[in-house]
Amino acid sequence: MLLIGASARGADPVTYDVTFTPSGDAELDSLLKQSASLVSLRAKLPPAPFALIGRAKADETLFLTVLHSLGYDDGSVDITIDGQALDSPALLTALTAMPASQHAQVQVVPHKGLLFHVGNVIISGLPQGFTPPAMVKTGDVARAQPILAASPALRAALQNDGYAFATVDAPLAVANLQTHTLNVTYTVQPGPRVDVGQIEFSGLKRTDASFLRRHIRLKPGQLYSAKNVSAARDSLLSLGVFSSVTGAPQPAQGNTAPVMFRVIEQKRHAVTLGGAYATDTGINISTSWEDRNVFRRAETLTLTATANGLGGTGTTAPGYDLKAAFAKPDYDTPGQTLTLTAEGLKQSLTAYDRDGILLSGTLARPITRHTAITYGPAFSSMNVKQEGISHTYVLVQFPIGFTFNNTNSLLEPTRGVNVSLGITPTVPVAGSSSVFVILQGSVATYVPVERNGRGVIAMRLMAGSIQGAGNFSVPPDQRFYAGGSGTVRGYTYQTIGPLFPDGTPEGGAAMDAVNLEFRQHVWGNIGVVPFADAGQVSSSSTPFTGTMRVGVGLGLRYYTGIGPIRMDVAFPLSHIPGSNSFALYLGLGEAF
Repeated sequence: MLLIGASARGADPVTYDVTFTPSGDAELDSLLKQSASLVSLRAKLPPAPFALIGRAKADETLFLTVLHSLGYDDGSVDITIDGQALDSPALLTALTAMPASQHAQVQVVPHKGLLFHVGNVIISGLPQGFTPPAMVKTGDVARAQPILAASPALRAALQNDGYAFATVDAPLAVANLQTHTLNVTYTVQPGPRVDVGQIEFSGLKRTDASFLRRHIRLKPGQLYSAKNVSAARDSLLSLGVFSSVTGAPQPAQGNTAPVMFRVIEQKRHAVTLGGAYATDTGINISTSWEDRNVFRRAETLTLTATANGLGGTGTTAPGYDLKAAFAKPDYDTPGQTLTLTAEGLKQSLTAYDRDGILLSGTLARPITRHTAITYGPAFSSMNVKQEGISHTYVLVQFPIGFTFNNTNSLLEPTRGVNVSLGITPTVPVAGSSSVFVILQGSVATYVPVERNGRGVIAMRLMAGSIQGAGNFSVPPDQRFYAGGSGTVRGYTYQTIGPLFPDGTPEGGAAMDAVNLEFRQHVWGNIGVVPFADAGQVSSSSTPFTGTMRVGVGLGLRYYTGIGPIRMDVAFPLSHIPGSNSFALYLGLGEAF
């Protein structure tokens, strides 16, 4: 009976407390606690007596790795349980006999020893004439991270300098306990230095390989560079034809190395559904059909049908938007995309009703890595009704746009700046309108205030002006309006700015708005976004004049792989005709 009872108690879990004696190095103390399973598993998984001893022994080994990673290569860590060493024969018996109400006391005592520094740094096998990148050097603190990171950095530098098949062994580090130094040796196998050879593609089903060779900037005869191969891979992915692209050198043929890109083509056709809701603009439901590779050279044809203005307080009747867009990459020159668009629409808004067609041809091309320009003619024929009076306006426009964008994400930026500037000269062909020019610009910036972008301050400033014509010499649908999700949330779409005597928005020749958000991840995929918007519209062509309107609110975010699902509730701080006491906005993606 006594043996059976002792065995039963031996299987019972042991509750324990852990105490760390300070080492004098705050970073070391923090890493020891973060890495300790004695800490992370204490409440989650109370161990049996033998398991507690095993857990402590495993941590003792792990703690040595932590010491060495910070340069304490002669350090050690002692762990005791109730004052007994882990290898004490009496420890297991004492833990087994411990009453269930008693906590075992685990004490962790680190002994740093002297800090080691890097001694000799030897790179063997380096090709003649090659200058290695900045690496660890004699006298540096012998931290593991920079010593280990030097191997892939050296390999990358070699592969970017023509040594396509270069390898670098893991560093060999030998400690000298007398001098407290760590001598480090890197062994290089550079292989031959080669140029880019023939470029091949594997996995193509429909796409024209000759088009892909012209599209990428990687050309036969160039000195091989892994960085250039990676850039070519990214360029191929950006075409939208492939779901996967990998690129690698093939066995050398003399002084050249063929490069093989293995691709997986996406399905040629895709159907998408989309929707958004706001209390002012109502429900928008859209569906689109896309052909991703029309003529085998990554051309896309997209047909979209949208039902809009369903039940909105800022709309007077449902409408539609039918659109066909054809895009051809590398038109005339690599990197330049031609987009042809035909659109028919009908809208019934608070400010006006309109229906008609729009045609445009746009060329878009990058200037630098972060800058681009778009330009091309546009034609519109619209019947616009405002205040019971209808006019047909036929306009020829030539919009030109410049963008600068160095943000780190298109879906959810957490740092960087996004700038856009546009000028649209407009010539009337028919209708009572004058020649005018629309000037618009916006600047958005994103500032992280927490690690990993969990807290971000997002700010945007917009401004616009119409030059060359008075307010009523410009078609109503070309004037500026504010209010709604795109400018000042909380106010009904188009209601900010000059009003007719009956309260109908008349639009203006100048507009400005500023948006401020604090985007905070709070738990898992959930986030909250308090925000404030302000803006004004003026009948003159001078921005920052008129009556300023301010809206505030709170948003809820659910973060997904394709962007955040957004719900914003906003309130106007002053009442204006035609606007409600609050507004609700639902959609995919951040507000800006």
